[in-house]
Amino acid sequence: MSFGASLSSVAALRFPICLHCFRTPRTPISFPYLSLNPGSLHIFASMTSSFTASMSTSSPLAPDQLAVEEKKPAPPPKPWLIVGLGNPGKKYERTRHNVGFEMVDAVAEVEGISMSSVSFKALIGKGFIGDVPIMLAKPQTFMNASGESVGAIVSYYKIPLKQVLVIFDDLDLPFAKLRMLPKGGHGGHNGMRSIIDHLKGSRDFPRLRIGIGRPPGKMDAANFVMRPFNKQEREELDFTMQVGVDAIRILLLEGFNKSATFVNTNKPLEQIG
Repeated sequence: MSFGASLSSVAALRFPICLHCFRTPRTPISFPYLSLNPGSLHIFASMTSSFTASMSTSSPLAPDQLAVEEKKPAPPPKPWLIVGLGNPGKKYERTRHNVGFEMVDAVAEVEGISMSSVSFKALIGKGFIGDVPIMLAKPQTFMNASGESVGAIVSYYKIPLKQVLVIFDDLDLPFAKLRMLPKGGHGGHNGMRSIIDHLKGSRDFPRLRIGIGRPPGKMDAANFVMRPFNKQEREELDFTMQVGVDAIRILLLEGFNKSATFVNTNKPLEQIG
């Protein structure tokens, strides 16, 4: 019997067939959507042939496409820039206008960071607080031109402004009081005014203000900020520096909100006693 005749006979019986060998299987196979007449057998065979051809012609995936793509290592975090404001030279050491310098020196001492490098018109120290990279800076431009140094550092290292902490003296805060703020104006402070100017007018960077009190009587403010501290004031200020160092550690390791809460609710030494 010819192949065509056998296929017609099977189709006429409308009995399920095994498509792989074209013989009647022992157990019938059900194709609910296929009526096995010669026409439908031809369509089904064509679909099967097309599927087999597409599988044979498709290119296999390369091994590297099958493997899970490895994540690229994240770029190293940009450092925090901790800037203390003051005036360079022996004449201005340990005066009220230089408490920003003193706070940076306190951080450097506690964290073991050398401040011996000079660049960008500033004394620079590089190190870590925990695993956070930091750069300490004491601009040597004199107070009123502090922005020349700070602006150049921020621009060169592309430091986000939210990671630039500026520390400076404040006549409007009680002596030895600290205040941490996320942003703000210059408040009449010439060093801060210069920094804002060199950051293209942006005020959106955190700052740590250190209270130095108001001048007594009718003393001129410019003369007052150049005065040194007496013994009692020095004891209170040393305590304030310890609190400030702790606040900076909290800022870098736990975030601004926790640091601000710690600083802004802290009591000066005289109130603790």
